[in-house]
Amino acid sequence: MTDSKYFTTTKKGEIFELKAELNSDKKEKKKEAVKKVIASMTVGKDVSALFPDVVNCMQTDNLELKKLVYLYLMNYAKSQPDMAIMAVNTFVKDCEDPNPLIRALAVRTMGCIRVDKITEYLCEPLRKCLKDEDPYVRKTAAVCVAKLHDINAQLVEDQGFLDTLKDLISDSNPMVVANAVAALSEIAESHPSSNLLDLNPQSINKLLTALNECTEWGQIFILDCLANYTPKDDREAQSICERVTPRLSHANSAVVLSAVKVLMKFMEMLSKDLDYYGTLLKKLAPPLVTLLSAEPELQYVALRNINLIVQKRPEILKHEMKVFFVKYNDPIYVKLEKLDIMIRLASQANIAQVLAELKEYATEVDVDFVRKAVRAIGRCAIKVEQSAERCVSTLLDLIQTKVNYVVQEAIVVIKDIFRKYPNKYESVIATLCENLDSLDEPEARAAMIWIVGEYAERIDNADELLESFLEGFHDESTQVQLQLLTAIVKLFLKKPTETQELVQQVLSLATQDSDNPDLRDRGYIYWRLLSTDPVAAKEVVLAEKPLISEETDLIEPTLLDELICYIGTLASVYHKPPSAFVEGGRGVVHKSLPPRTASSESTESPETAPAGAPPGEQLDVIPTQGDLLGDLLNLDLGPPVSGPPLATSSVQMGAVDLLGGGLDSLIGAPNFVAPPAAAVPANLGAPMGSGLSDLFDLTSSVGTLSGSYVAPKAVWLPAMKAKGLEISGTFTRQVGSITMDLQLTNKALQVMTDFAIQFNRNSFGLAPAAPLQVHAPLSPNQTVEISLPLNTVGSVMKMEPLNNLQVAVKNNIDVFYFSTLYPLHILFVEDGKMDRQMFLATWKDIPNENEAQFQIRDCPLNAAIAEVSST
Repeated sequence: MTDSKYFTTTKKGEIFELKAELNSDKKEKKKEAVKKVIASMTVGKDVSALFPDVVNCMQTDNLELKKLVYLYLMNYAKSQPDMAIMAVNTFVKDCEDPNPLIRALAVRTMGCIRVDKITEYLCEPLRKCLKDEDPYVRKTAAVCVAKLHDINAQLVEDQGFLDTLKDLISDSNPMVVANAVAALSEIAESHPSSNLLDLNPQSINKLLTALNECTEWGQIFILDCLANYTPKDDREAQSICERVTPRLSHANSAVVLSAVKVLMKFMEMLSKDLDYYGTLLKKLAPPLVTLLSAEPELQYVALRNINLIVQKRPEILKHEMKVFFVKYNDPIYVKLEKLDIMIRLASQANIAQVLAELKEYATEVDVDFVRKAVRAIGRCAIKVEQSAERCVSTLLDLIQTKVNYVVQEAIVVIKDIFRKYPNKYESVIATLCENLDSLDEPEARAAMIWIVGEYAERIDNADELLESFLEGFHDESTQVQLQLLTAIVKLFLKKPTETQELVQQVLSLATQDSDNPDLRDRGYIYWRLLSTDPVAAKEVVLAEKPLISEETDLIEPTLLDELICYIGTLASVYHKPPSAFVEGGRGVVHKSLPPRTASSESTESPETAPAGAPPGEQLDVIPTQGDLLGDLLNLDLGPPVSGPPLATSSVQMGAVDLLGGGLDSLIGAPNFVAPPAAAVPANLGAPMGSGLSDLFDLTSSVGTLSGSYVAPKAVWLPAMKAKGLEISGTFTRQVGSITMDLQLTNKALQVMTDFAIQFNRNSFGLAPAAPLQVHAPLSPNQTVEISLPLNTVGSVMKMEPLNNLQVAVKNNIDVFYFSTLYPLHILFVEDGKMDRQMFLATWKDIPNENEAQFQIRDCPLNAAIAEVSST
């Protein structure tokens, strides 16, 4: 007979009857009564009135009865704290019981009774259990320390339990080691500043030894602990990876993901030239593929983690594309995730296979999935240029199906393809225009309007097409209205004589009949531009647009590195750091990947300038996903630091009145900024009393600056790439100090504040010596000049070319990246002297293969040099 009978009673006066049975002299009757109490408690009945009677049943040798009583105690001790003290003596007695199961049961229950009054009584029994001869008792006591720490942290520290826990990491039993690690990790999470897990090579070796003999959850605890360790060099990292790799074949998916996390983290320290690196990449693929044969829920978790891994190291799964092909019975959430990974793995080698699959998906019955599949075809075209023509052909085939939602998605992605490959596929516009009447979704209508406006000169009846949209202008969504306004202004600038009436109509609708501030403001700006300076209007509205990037949904590199450290946790499923969804102070420790070795960094350097590029040309090195651009999330965006300015600011203010004709000053009257004095060579014979001499302090004892050259400022970051922020600059060396002279111009329509700057690691360790201080908000149309002092104590990483500097600038709008070349002469000291012995020693240290010899011929010497050489 099963225990279900305990849940079916409907008697009245049940509590009274249970009380009588609990006090019975018969052991069997007493056990039956306790089972009934637990059953009532389980279904939600209040049986707290029986607390003293149940506690009296603790005095028994029957293990089953003792477990039931302890279960009741854990549930009601908090509501009956005074009564719970009655159980303390029994706990103390049970902790000395000959049976290790009872000792472990007592210490486990003690940890679960969260009553302050009795915790101090439990310290002595817990101390004994931590040093118990039986490993089962010790491992249970280790977890109890973490629970007790959560109730009263100070008590645990005062009693020395944390030191005992650390000692248990060296225990002979692997399960005790695993539980000690789990307890210390739990405590460390709630106290990030404490250095509880003081890991070193010796303790790591003990953990790796215990790893092979633990249960699966013990292995997870140990692997998570290993992931928080930073090896001292690449050899130690490789050694740990070799001992962790066997965990990849474990049956438990949580163990596999924890092992992947450790390997992904330590691979940062391995050189890509190592044979072992390639071997490790091959070993990582099969376990990840195996995870996709589990239940759909586990598949989804695995896919979300694989999405991160593919963004970090796509080479791991580049040959496993077929695994991510969608099955007919996959749930929609699995299908969409597989689709996303397929696009990330798409390359020239497999694009034909991918496109065939995507075309098949576009004929499915699930509308959401079909839409994503059509968009995926567009993303393939943008990512793999060689496949663009085939993708466009596939999209045209789908448009011919005349399925409404397929046609609309196809038009949206074709607009993006036009942006990526201008003047290449415009022959398909006629086919798109045939489907104009079937468009009913705002995004598709807006995309079609953009195409008509952008290529109005190639469409004979462009004005008629746009006029058809204008008839129901107020019924359209804001997205369509804004696009229609811009498209008609473009059409007017291209065909002014034929469309004057049309542009007046749309400007009137946008400015006078609309309540939307965005639409109204854009209408006024266009109206003012067209009425004051049509040439400037043409330059603004018909300006050449930047090409769209191939991957717009990649996770920001710094965040991606942090998420890699959280593989196998909820953060890897949400694709958000724990601080974004964990309330309070627990579990929000910021993690990052270990620093790379020099050999692994050199293989991931950004693209360099083509050979033969002139030395003065600025490199446009776009930071790649593999670059560590510093932890930009930690830049201080607080109010500017008050204090003396580091440089005088030359500010030009331009008050703009959108309605009163002031906008023409923005377009027609540029701000003329006097060239900085530093750009004028100092040897032009300026008198000693002039401002130029005073600026350089030429009257002082330092006379080494007379020949120093300062390059004129160049635009490092155009406004179109930085949401309206334009950065120009140059480098100078004055009185032994290196300075970056910056000119910040706000070409946006909003105020910019909270500026900060950070350099990537570079060949000579250049780094800001002080924060970037912009002491007042940067208003629209305002320019400010700042001198940023630099030093050479930053992190070093060889760049290509050597003087390449990658910079990140942050303000209240976004983070912007750019790169520039700094002149090497700013690194040279003024006196240029070097001790003879030091020179010879340095010369000998340079490898012979680095030596190059040149013979100079036909080099006439001037008289001065000839005279010196003759003496």
